Amino acid sequence: MSEAQKLPISVCMLVKNEADRLVKSLPPLSIFEEILVYDSGSTDESIDICKKHHANVIQGEWLGFAETRKILFAQASQPWIFWLDADEVVTAELSKELRSINFESPHCQGFALNRKVLFENKWVNHGEWFPDWNIRIFRSDSWKMESRDVHEGIILKGTSERLNGLLEHHSYRDWNDRNSRIKKYAELWAQMKSQQGVSTFAGEGILRAIWRFFRNYIIKLGFLDGVIGFKISISIAKEVNLKYKNLFQLGSH
Repeated sequence: MSEAQKLPISVCMLVKNEADRLVKSLPPLSIFEEILVYDSGSTDESIDICKKHHANVIQGEWLGFAETRKILFAQASQPWIFWLDADEVVTAELSKELRSINFESPHCQGFALNRKVLFENKWVNHGEWFPDWNIRIFRSDSWKMESRDVHEGIILKGTSERLNGLLEHHSYRDWNDRNSRIKKYAELWAQMKSQQGVSTFAGEGILRAIWRFFRNYIIKLGFLDGVIGFKISISIAKEVNLKYKNLFQLGSH
């Protein structure tokens, strides 16, 4: 395809106070026919940056990850949807690969992308954080959203293929950001599991945390990432323990 011809894809992104990330994530998106942004109350320069990059900004209230994404995806005008987060950057390799695909007559209904985290200025190449495959590009008529409060995903109606090009994932600004999000996600996870009737026992979180540290650091070779690999393994273990601690507290009320 020619450089001027845009891909028949609607990029869909949720945004709230992501100005520092949008300056990285928006520029590579000029190859797509449409950029849709759902802003749930930014007080920084996010909306101005989005409009500068020709994004169509929808402003609305936050209804949770899954429900808000469903509203956003429903607004897509193109035959394909690209679920992209504000902290993700389309690499030159992925952009080139996407341009080589004939989206008019594809062999599948979706494409899975592999994300690689950059944290503390280091690429995370091992452990549970990499590889990280997610179906992110899919036909606008071939999906439904899983109704989960955290770590939501789409259920594809059809087959998918994996692409080679990576998505850069600037997931956490620093350890304070990581820890605050662990706290929020652990609370949401515990509430979701409690509503589903799941219960736990005192000490289960510690047992699961020990196992997750071992799996991330040893089995999945997190130790090969050096100090950052050790820190991430500890952090994952803490997150698991906090999830089950919250769930136990909900069950004891």
